[in-house]
Amino acid sequence: MDIQGKIVQILPKQTGEGKNGTWEKQDYILETQAQYPKKVCFSVWGVKISQYNIQMGEFVSLGVDVESREYNGRWYTDLKAWKVERPGAAPMNSNSGAAPSNQQANDPFADTAQVSDPFASSSSTEEADDLPF
Repeated sequence: MDIQGKIVQILPKQTGEGKNGTWEKQDYILETQAQYPKKVCFSVWGVKISQYNIQMGEFVSLGVDVESREYNGRWYTDLKAWKVERPGAAPMNSNSGAAPSNQQANDPFADTAQVSDPFASSSSTEEADDLPF
């Protein structure tokens, strides 16, 4: 499953001891860029925390695994990130020098609304649309 959005919060890193040794996990809050934005908590485990180096305010595209488990009669759902990509420009909080000149330069998801219509006719834009809706 893929999710895209902006990192709005970074929660404290958690560590512990398990049967396979020491573990560490970092939770992040991502806000989607939909008409009605949703906040989603996801986790990154182990060495991927430093490998992905997720920063506050940057736009990311995530590949996540969704898993639910039962504990003492209650169900808990985890989203574990297995892929983190940064579409478009560098993170917003980088010290890259020149500031972008317009809002679209800051928003790597701005051009996602311009997806081509697979049902549109490619022969001519002057053809009449005979669909009733």
